[in-house]
Amino acid sequence: MRLMDWGMKYITTIDEQEYIIEIDHDHEIVVNGVPYEVDFEQLPEGGVLSLLLNNRSLEAMVEAQDDVWNVLIKGELYTVKVQDERAYRLAKARGVAAAVTGDAIIKSPMPGIIIAVPVVEGQVVEKGDQIVILESMKMENELRAPRDGVVGRVHVQAGASVEKDQVLAVITDPAEGNG
Repeated sequence: MRLMDWGMKYITTIDEQEYIIEIDHDHEIVVNGVPYEVDFEQLPEGGVLSLLLNNRSLEAMVEAQDDVWNVLIKGELYTVKVQDERAYRLAKARGVAAAVTGDAIIKSPMPGIIIAVPVVEGQVVEKGDQIVILESMKMENELRAPRDGVVGRVHVQAGASVEKDQVLAVITDPAEGNG
């Protein structure tokens, strides 16, 4: 899996916060002007990366989905959009809005067991609210709302076994009501 190319500048968006990432050579990246030593290796389990960031070890599950990356680190799931400088400028010039509309589908990033579903259908949620708690690889993973909306559908309940990419819940636009 090739995440980024050397000698490039990328604009990365996480939770509507933009980061400028520059990659000049192996083992170093610059994020918003701050240099970091970095090394990563893809582990035999598909999508799992072992990452050393300033000599701190992290393990992340990374999966490409449509035009974003889903990154699971320490039980937190992040939706990351990465654009090279040219694509970013082109999108800005076209006035591509950052607003997200339509259904937000929350899928299981890995097989596991549902520990809790702290929401119910019809509930209004804000971006970042817990939607499902999934146990996998002996870790609890909090899957959160990627944006404000209404819980339109919950497809699982506590105790259920789920597979990777199984739809767990759907968040709809607030204007659509109870879905």
